[in-house]
Amino acid sequence: MTSTAFTRIRFYLRTLRIFALSASVAALLCLAPPTHAQETRDANLHTATKQELDIIKVVLKQESAWNRGDLDTFAQAYKNSPDTIFLSGRLTRGYVPLLNQYHANYPTKESMGNLAFSELEVRPLDDIFAVCLGHYHLERTKKEGGNADGVFSLVLEKTDQGWKIVVDHTT
Repeated sequence: MTSTAFTRIRFYLRTLRIFALSASVAALLCLAPPTHAQETRDANLHTATKQELDIIKVVLKQESAWNRGDLDTFAQAYKNSPDTIFLSGRLTRGYVPLLNQYHANYPTKESMGNLAFSELEVRPLDDIFAVCLGHYHLERTKKEGGNADGVFSLVLEKTDQGWKIVVDHTT
């Protein structure tokens, strides 16, 4: 086999792994047993677990760092690993490339605008992994790219440094 064939095979295997991870997360979300929040949603009552609160704190800390124009603190929510994945129009793999992409896309506080998260929902998968779903609204001047709205799903892993994002899919 030629080196080109090996490169293609590696590319296809890497792509299959990404799709398998996305399918696994989707399946886990569909198969996850109802949380206390789902059982009591009709009554609008929910006592968040410590795990849910800890994860929400990570996301809200990101929002606060973003609004201060502090991308480095914002990025500390991600696991500093070459396996960290960010999907938003394109695939970025690894903490350093992710951080570099944020700095390239948002070089100034003005280009970052003001970020607000809403409708945050945490779905624990087990003691080590959880998914956080939510909406974002980014308010910026037209000159800086205009407003943006979308949804995101984060897969978080409990590490020695606390909960860290290992997969971020933002649309």
